[in-house]
Amino acid sequence: MFLAGFLNQLMHTGCLTVIDAKGRGRRFQGSRDGPEVTVRLHSRALHWQLYTNPMLHTGEAYMNGTLTVEDGELYDFLDLVSRNVGWRQPDHWLQKFVTTPLRAAARRLRQYNPAHRARRNVAHHYDLTGELYDLFLDSDRQYSCAYFQSPEDDLETAQLRKKQHLAAKLVLQPGQRVLDIGSGWGGMGLHLAQEEHVLVQGVTLSEEQYKLSNQRVAEAGLNGFVSFALQDYRAVKGTFDRIVSVGMFEHVGLGHYGEFFDKVRDLLTDDGVAVLHTIGRADGPGATNPWINKYIFPGGYSPSLSEIAAAVEKADMYISDVEVFRLQYAETLRHWRRRFQANRNKVAALFDERFCRMWEYYLCGSEVAFRHGGHVVFQVQLTKNADTVPQTRDYIFDEERRRSRRGKKSDSRAA
Repeated sequence: MFLAGFLNQLMHTGCLTVIDAKGRGRRFQGSRDGPEVTVRLHSRALHWQLYTNPMLHTGEAYMNGTLTVEDGELYDFLDLVSRNVGWRQPDHWLQKFVTTPLRAAARRLRQYNPAHRARRNVAHHYDLTGELYDLFLDSDRQYSCAYFQSPEDDLETAQLRKKQHLAAKLVLQPGQRVLDIGSGWGGMGLHLAQEEHVLVQGVTLSEEQYKLSNQRVAEAGLNGFVSFALQDYRAVKGTFDRIVSVGMFEHVGLGHYGEFFDKVRDLLTDDGVAVLHTIGRADGPGATNPWINKYIFPGGYSPSLSEIAAAVEKADMYISDVEVFRLQYAETLRHWRRRFQANRNKVAALFDERFCRMWEYYLCGSEVAFRHGGHVVFQVQLTKNADTVPQTRDYIFDEERRRSRRGKKSDSRAA
């Protein structure tokens, strides 16, 4: 009864039909046209669980097979729900007065990430096996938002454009020392060293990423120009002309923002430039989806721009440029989702059916969060001085055009 009342209030677009654990179907019709989806509940416990904490229990039920999509696909179901929820989470009395306040109160505790806990959290996701990521990422294993400049861009092209876009914002000069915080499988660092002729030091907490990134350095003949360490960013010493961090800040944790930006300031030369690329939220400070926190990214949090800005201000640095990617990550995730589905049998052979359903839910849910749920990507450029970078943004596009022309000349010579 409670769940039915909740869904009646929720649905304003499209139609959701729910077949409960007793086999009874009920149709929840919005006032506007939209997708139509049917789901079946195979456990009576879900009638209450989906009312009390839908963000956690919907994902768990799909993973465990106690919620199945009968008419449509998982993506259709989550897209329909996300269209109706929008930026704000469901807000009935139990959510408003119990679940949401408890989640907000616990968010700093969940995001407490000292070095030892940060390494464990990273291992949970990134040390599964490299074979998994080869099945849905691009060939460079870029595991962050790509930069689609045209509907014709494929994933490989868009990820290359992302690296070029970040390089342009770093205003690089040959021979400069660059720190890559959260260096992943090495793609960004290798790109900067090969294309910009800079010296790169990367740090990661993932054993798998550390091994492969250094293997790639050796294969590229870049020993002495690029190095990757299995190291927490807080332990890095020295100074750097440029600092880049792509897709790592989401793992820092709200209580550590001051620590992070103080470290960036201390590591950056006086005329240095840092660029931060991170998932963020357009609806202001919030809390991590409890299912994502439990199963996918423990300790993770996507910040609002206000939370980033407040921490940067306290670190005595300039925010010299901000760019907001809105639907770019939704398109990136669409590519990943389709690649994952095309290789689903291979994923099942590596893990099991429950793991496949878990990652389907993760990829589908993440995509709709960027399409309808107010999730975005921030690229924030930081400097210590007001005149470090040009006063207009033309230099970014000029640099990108220069890199594009250089790439075409290289392709022509290779042909």
